Amino acid sequence: MKLILSTAATVLALSGTAFAEGDVEKGAKDFKKCKACHAIVDDEGEAIVKGGKTGPNLYGVIGRTAGTYPDFRYGASIVAAGEGGLVWTEELLIEYAMDPKKFLAKVLGGAAKSNMTFKLKKAEHVAAYLASVAPAPMAEEGDAAEGEGEGEGEAASD
Repeated sequence: MKLILSTAATVLALSGTAFAEGDVEKGAKDFKKCKACHAIVDDEGEAIVKGGKTGPNLYGVIGRTAGTYPDFRYGASIVAAGEGGLVWTEELLIEYAMDPKKFLAKVLGGAAKSNMTFKLKKAEHVAAYLASVAPAPMAEEGDAAEGEGEGEGEAASD
């Protein structure tokens, strides 16, 4: 089952569906529709956008495994999608926000339910905005050391 879900998530991520690049400023305005259910609160507890608690905190949602925000009670379908390997990208979040139930059914390969009933007709701006309100990527300890000691002219191997 996990292999099927992982494969489905990969197919969705690599599908030919093209999405227009979102506008962060427009997304901040469009997020007003979302804040009835969702807040954006950073890791220090500072509210970037005060909002409802019906939906999970969306701070750092891009790159997060679906259905895993701590202490939030998710529906079974979104949890199953996350357990199957679904990790939010801007493109996947766009597709989900446009029709959550249909998206989960596609990912899970059958019937699905979604606790999110709201549908965004144009979600690319909100996805771009959510990508912009995320924790700064942390460098792995080994990353800095790997680049050290390489001389000029040396070719990196794959």
